[in-house]
Amino acid sequence: MDYKKAGVDIEAGYKSVELMKKYVKETMRPEVLGGIGGFAGAFSLNKIKDMEEPVLLSGTDGCGTKVQLAFVMDKHDTIGIDCVAMCVNDIICSGGEPLFFLDYIACGKNYPEKIATIVSGVAEGCKQSEAALVGGETAEHPGLMPLEEYDLAGFAVGVVDKKDLITGADIKPGDKLIGIASSGVHSNGFSLVRKVFDISKESLDTYYEELGKTLGEALLAPTRIYVKALKCVKKAGVTLKGCSHITGGGFYENIPRMLPEGVRAVVKKNSYTVPAIFRLLEEKGSIEEEMMYNTYNMGIGMVLAVDAADSAKTMEALQAAGETCYELGYIEAGDKGITLI
Repeated sequence: MDYKKAGVDIEAGYKSVELMKKYVKETMRPEVLGGIGGFAGAFSLNKIKDMEEPVLLSGTDGCGTKVQLAFVMDKHDTIGIDCVAMCVNDIICSGGEPLFFLDYIACGKNYPEKIATIVSGVAEGCKQSEAALVGGETAEHPGLMPLEEYDLAGFAVGVVDKKDLITGADIKPGDKLIGIASSGVHSNGFSLVRKVFDISKESLDTYYEELGKTLGEALLAPTRIYVKALKCVKKAGVTLKGCSHITGGGFYENIPRMLPEGVRAVVKKNSYTVPAIFRLLEEKGSIEEEMMYNTYNMGIGMVLAVDAADSAKTMEALQAAGETCYELGYIEAGDKGITLI
């Protein structure tokens, strides 16, 4: 008896590391010390020494049951982008710059080429967010997970000068809400998606005229990363008063998270066109509209609160960064919460 006969292939682990090195290398920043393969990822803090009061920000998340679609479609090169996005998009809500990222892949069996493909997506997400992929772990769990399946999670660290923290404390009546378009369902609500649609190869390969693509292509579209977009807004001289990443819980849970007591967000549903994938979900699943806004991003991946005088400048900066954005609504006095009109 040996470890391989017990279900863990150490040699496959070595091969995975070798295959993924080329992707990891593309994410390096000057602050990274050493290379992949050490026991810990080393990152110099020399760059942040000029901050008045540097504050570290952290985020950890996974892709939820969206990975099930990757299994069925046998497409594993974008799910890593989702994992990075879920972490770094949270960090930027506080005004932070993502610095580095680590991933964790648990699998039933280590297929080196598949693992390397997953990590290629993680590396792409890191490049989009300008964060270094400084390490990670691939763990084989024979007997605990099916051989062909895996789960993916990650952890990111960022930094912000305390004076630049986005806290929401200064949000006041009259401020404007700017919504930045999502790329689709992103990485939340897939337990409900899998109840609405038959998650089979045949179903996911079905082309829908209203989507302009197959169902699988629409659902597996990677979560949009907004790091560079928010950097452009900051460079434009706009002070972001509040920032909300629209994830699980949709509009109703996430927008109030950025609000102080005594103000309420008013979102105008007709300020933009809800993407077809959400209307298809709503129709096929007979889901009430309120539940849709309480579960999904409905086409808006990030909501910013800015002074009314900065609304146009904010939208110009976002558009220059390649984003689609909308003046989504406004802030009024009232009980903390959200009203959709």
